[in-house]
Amino acid sequence: MDNDAAIRQAARWICDADGLLVTAGAGMGVDSGLPDFRGADGFWRTYPALRHYGYSFEDMANPSGFASNPSLSWGFYGHRLALYRATVPHAGFGILCAWASVMKQGAFVFTSNVDGQFQKAGFDAERIVECHGTIHRLQCVDACTDETWPADDFSPIVDEASCLLENEMPMCPYCNGLARPNILMFGDWNWVDGNAERQKSRLSKWLKSVKRLVVVEIGAGRALPTVRRFSECHGPRVIRINPREYWIPPDKGLGISGGASGVIELLDNAKKRMGT
Repeated sequence: MDNDAAIRQAARWICDADGLLVTAGAGMGVDSGLPDFRGADGFWRTYPALRHYGYSFEDMANPSGFASNPSLSWGFYGHRLALYRATVPHAGFGILCAWASVMKQGAFVFTSNVDGQFQKAGFDAERIVECHGTIHRLQCVDACTDETWPADDFSPIVDEASCLLENEMPMCPYCNGLARPNILMFGDWNWVDGNAERQKSRLSKWLKSVKRLVVVEIGAGRALPTVRRFSECHGPRVIRINPREYWIPPDKGLGISGGASGVIELLDNAKKRMGT
């Protein structure tokens, strides 16, 4: 199926649906100006200091750094926190919200992104699953408690030349030890997953209420296939949007080549031509 035919079929599915499940990977944020960490070069373009140190994304997204070099780990995550706070979600988010507003059961989001962009764009925070956690909440490095708390009071100051945090690091209010983002990292045995599990429970309940589900998957790659696998579990009407890795088994859905904002706009225009 070529792209034009796929867009027409996908628009028909969206028009017919009574519930929208948005599943999203890192590619969802690229059109908002967020960096693409695909490969070492993409990562190092954003963090040239880490090229100098020889650190990869996998090295930095690792809880061991908070023990060996906490100022560098918090420099990396603090920069990301400030960036995500300043980012304005692209127009595609609003279009998805508009589609959901006329569906009987509305929308739910399942995302591996930790940036909080769906909440900022107006999606109901109670209808979002952040399967890898969120940078906007903190937890104890040693997981002394199952509690997490908002990062609102932490305003990181980062020296971009060295990627080191210059102000005080956030501390755990329960044990006075170091705090870290409530994000699932590589080799992470101390991630506090209670919030994500509660989110998944709400999603499971919502799915039971939907009779004609459509899944719009955006920017989810094969390198970490959590989102892709989740989408395919909820076929057969999965619309996979991806500039390169858009293939999907035909019994699960259809693939559309392109970026998030552009394809969502094409789908919206196709819907309007159908009179919905």
